[in-house]
Amino acid sequence: IVLGGAFVPRPGGKLVRIEGLAERFIADVARRVQITRPLKVVAACGNGTAGAFVPQALRAMGVAVVYEMDCDLDWTFPKYNPNPEDQEMLHAMAKAVRDHGADLALGFDGDGDRCGVVDDTGEEIYADKIGLMLARDLAPLNPGATFIVDVKSTGLYATDPVLAANGCTTVYWKTGHSYIKRKTAEIGALAGFEKSGHFFFNAPLGRGYDCGLTAAAAILGMLDRNPDKSLADLKNDLPLAYTSLTMSPHCADEEKYGVVADVVAEYEALAAVGGTILGRKIVEVITVNGVRVALEDGSWVLVRASSNKPEIVVVVESTRSDEDMRALFHQEVKPRLAQRPQVGKYNQEV
Repeated sequence: IVLGGAFVPRPGGKLVRIEGLAERFIADVARRVQITRPLKVVAACGNGTAGAFVPQALRAMGVAVVYEMDCDLDWTFPKYNPNPEDQEMLHAMAKAVRDHGADLALGFDGDGDRCGVVDDTGEEIYADKIGLMLARDLAPLNPGATFIVDVKSTGLYATDPVLAANGCTTVYWKTGHSYIKRKTAEIGALAGFEKSGHFFFNAPLGRGYDCGLTAAAAILGMLDRNPDKSLADLKNDLPLAYTSLTMSPHCADEEKYGVVADVVAEYEALAAVGGTILGRKIVEVITVNGVRVALEDGSWVLVRASSNKPEIVVVVESTRSDEDMRALFHQEVKPRLAQRPQVGKYNQEV
């Protein structure tokens, strides 16, 4: 209808063009930072709408955009889905970093409200880890700040020594960008980070909504405040954590919430009697979105119902080793769910 111009004006609706809006937006996001160290950046837009803004805005922030990667708007998306969580886009970004000797690649999804990152070595840094790096950078500048993260995000927020030393608090909340945005606004958190790449910054860092360029400004500002470190160095400063893939066994829509409610009750009962998981005490059971069971060493397991598919969502993380992460799944979560005939085949497993 839109491409063919076949729409029909109706009473109560109108289309108004606001002149200069793009220029105002670029100026607003660019004023967030003025970068003083030389930084070479790949701008990856996947032929989405961000291509209309990103290269100009990044240059206005003071960085050198060494490669405008797929910045021409093309609604057919001729190369791949513009999704900074998608391996195809991330691998293309990594190649561009290596080919152009860039300090990082910033990738944006189709409508530009998410930001993905590849470091100077060509390694992708997932959004929950980027969020933690940003929180560690912002904590000394904002002592006592609160950060919101979704329940699929790394448990390192809860145990991070930099956040603790600056009196900062992390709240784990429901997965979904609307939930994280609302919670960040409700309690006046400094920032909210969702693992999918939606970042929310309240004033003075942003305007509260998810904007990939505002997130990019925060990442570039972090690098500017650490002129002796590369993005890979900042990533390597994080404590180690071994996080699984997101694994989703099939479960009918009319069954999945009941199954998860049973699992929640089991874990709550186990915690109430001082139970353990693979020899570790349960220190917290978070039930805002399914159940996230935190263990005494910072490891955790998550079981929740998918919001939009006939599936259950499983994520586990270990602070010990890759083998322990796999054990948390194969020896704890998978057998527990297997007791329920409503739970079917997994889409992928560790």
